[in-house]
Amino acid sequence: MANGPGHPMAPGGGVGRGDDALSRAMFALNSQRPNEAERIAGEVLKADPRHARALHIFGCALLMQGRASDAIAPLETAARGRHDPEIDTQLAVALRQTGRHDDALARLKRATKRRPPYAAAFRELGSLLVEMERYDEAIEALGRGLEVAPMISDLSVQLGYIFLSRRNCADARVAFARALDISPGSFAALYGMAKAHQEVGECRTAAEYFRRCLTIRPDDAGLWLNLGQCLLEFGQRDAGYECFRTAAGDDSKRYGNALASLVRSGRGRFWLKPSAAERYLQRTKI
Repeated sequence: MANGPGHPMAPGGGVGRGDDALSRAMFALNSQRPNEAERIAGEVLKADPRHARALHIFGCALLMQGRASDAIAPLETAARGRHDPEIDTQLAVALRQTGRHDDALARLKRATKRRPPYAAAFRELGSLLVEMERYDEAIEALGRGLEVAPMISDLSVQLGYIFLSRRNCADARVAFARALDISPGSFAALYGMAKAHQEVGECRTAAEYFRRCLTIRPDDAGLWLNLGQCLLEFGQRDAGYECFRTAAGDDSKRYGNALASLVRSGRGRFWLKPSAAERYLQRTKI
């Protein structure tokens, strides 16, 4: 499993008592069994309450269980007197999730200055700055992250979505293209690229990216609606309407979303009788 906040491959701490137990705790944590990791690390902490490695694993296990407020104390103790960007980043995640944004920001600014660089710190800093609506700073932070970790596709994806939210589709496409060069099957990058082209009316190109997204998530009704809208825009009406039918399926909520999307489409259809619309989207002859 790749390193990231709440998912340490090798939490900090030196060799010492409880290492065999903590190896089992790490394995449990990376196998998505945080309850087991918490229990094992907790047993080590009963014997040595200040064991940095055990505190780190214990805090990460709590964080993975959605118990951010409980995770702060052990992660703070684990981080004390150390210069570990991974612990700092995971502590910042816990602080952010409990609404302590300024404290999380201070911790992440330190984490991004550590050497060797820790890519997840830049990713988390970018996310936090977006949450705080400090978009220019988020772009700058992610740019620095890409300088030190150019092969981390998530950084480019995150940057692309910031540009997309600001309707800077040209820079968004550059960022998503960089991510796809690294991870050609990245759903987030494919979807972002599709939206970046759709936003500026490049519907043929957008349709191709939506089709690639559908090879990953073939049952995603939203993708079928987006593809249908694109096809209608460049004249493939029958294929476009078929997409809306696929999106509608047999579910009443999906049908309602498909109907609303089709009516809103600039090249969609309009029915005077709701029953006629239902028969059309349910593949029944009118």
